[in-house]
Amino acid sequence: MHTDTMTFGPATYEELAEQLDGLLTGETDPIANLANTAALIYHGLPDLNWAGFYLMRREVLVLGPFQGKPACVRIEIGKGVCGTAVARAASVLVPDVHAFPGHIACDAASRSELVVPLVRDGAVLGVLDLDSPIPSRFDARDEAGCEALVAVLLRHLGDFAV
Repeated sequence: MHTDTMTFGPATYEELAEQLDGLLTGETDPIANLANTAALIYHGLPDLNWAGFYLMRREVLVLGPFQGKPACVRIEIGKGVCGTAVARAASVLVPDVHAFPGHIACDAASRSELVVPLVRDGAVLGVLDLDSPIPSRFDARDEAGCEALVAVLLRHLGDFAV
């Protein structure tokens, strides 16, 4: 389990967004930007055991840059929390993954999950996936904060497309 000793207060997501913007400014490679975003989130938020991306490839999500244990490589649209977020083109917050129908358990230690789609011009490019070993780890503030981080990332992905 990843736990940081940093203070987790109301400004955390604003601070992370500023750090992310600075980190990605000037870099045009989308994989490098996805990798640095995953690392910043993983090390910047407490109680995560996985933070990373799945990217759309020929109508299926494929594992992208991440931090944490090895993960499932392919997820079908509509399957699991990630695939559901793609199908809905909307964030999905799951307080208890064991209660989510069709949950895909890549890491048995995960208890809660937040997935935010990367949507540009109506197309889902992929998803940001966060897992925690803590039940109900994520709330509406986390959802809004991660959506803001994804918005920063999307500004730095250039012509990245599915």
